[in-house]
Amino acid sequence: MDVGFLKPLFDRPGPWACVYLDTSRATEDAPRRRRLRERFVSDQLARQGADTATRDALVERLAGERAGRPSAGRALFAADGEVVLDLPLAASPPDVVTSWSVLPRVAPLASLRGEWPPCLVARVDRSGADLELLDDAGPRPAGRARGGPPQGRGHRSVPADRHEWHYRNRVENTWDQTADLVAGELARRWPESDARLLVLAGEPRERRAVHERLPEPLRGLAVEAQHGSRAAGSARALLEAEIERAREEYARSHLEDVLDLFRAARGRPGEPGVGGAHDGSAPGGAAEGMPAVVEAVRSHQAATLLLGQTGADARREVWIGPGVDQVAVQRAQVRALGVAAPEPARADDALVRSAAAADTEVLVVPEGMAGPAGGLGAVLRWHG
Repeated sequence: MDVGFLKPLFDRPGPWACVYLDTSRATEDAPRRRRLRERFVSDQLARQGADTATRDALVERLAGERAGRPSAGRALFAADGEVVLDLPLAASPPDVVTSWSVLPRVAPLASLRGEWPPCLVARVDRSGADLELLDDAGPRPAGRARGGPPQGRGHRSVPADRHEWHYRNRVENTWDQTADLVAGELARRWPESDARLLVLAGEPRERRAVHERLPEPLRGLAVEAQHGSRAAGSARALLEAEIERAREEYARSHLEDVLDLFRAARGRPGEPGVGGAHDGSAPGGAAEGMPAVVEAVRSHQAATLLLGQTGADARREVWIGPGVDQVAVQRAQVRALGVAAPEPARADDALVRSAAAADTEVLVVPEGMAGPAGGLGAVLRWHG
């Protein structure tokens, strides 16, 4: 998960009130349930020490919730009487969870918000393609690629004479030129889109022709959808389901690739060399365990932060200062960074704060999948 969207939370001091809740249910007693939930949230935060203005801001935002909100859950972050961030979740929290702490409780987002890569979607036909970017903000137009003029004349399956053959040859050339144009436009727009996955929809022959003409590595990031076209009234729901499956497959494959890199860099337990560094770091590109991971993330050496759902390290306390990179395992280490009054915080929240500042991605290793010992690991950035 790209956690750069969390930066607004770290541009201002805490303490922070945070709420995670399920919004997937829409029942007949929903208004009453919402009122009870609002009271529960306010009472819980009051017991934890949250100020009245911040509690009221959260309750007001929850009271304005629309029935049938199309998300599995919500995560709200408030400080100093203002709701700073209100995020939809891909998975429902098991219960209403509240916290009042010096840092916003952001680590659960890595599993509840999910890894949903931004997608560039192209609906292709013989005359060009409509482009759409699909990310956390929802779908929005991303441009259009226009091919040659549409052919108004059909053709027989077997050319009757030389003129018919020339006509069909012009049609074929027009299709090829359009496919070249669409592929070129996608390659041009890809870097600025920040997308990680390209979905080609539309007519089978045309989308296949575009796929074949894409440059590498973009061709390897493209998938073809069986549904969706440029025609008005085309089945959007079927295309969305295919996109969702493609995003899930991308996220699963990406996690496996990162874990392969981590394991290869870490080496086998007890083996000398890359896996044998006493502090848990590996010159080959991995860090494992609390001290090594804190140092890697704090110094912007981590390309990917791995949070295991098992292991106690993520729940342990570290020491922090107001700066996003003022984090260490020991209080004296934070004081050495210029912090007069270090404060304790959960390790996972402090590491995600530093990861957001350094544009480090954060991935959750689910239960049952071999990940870092203790639940904390990192794949390091490569240095020549």
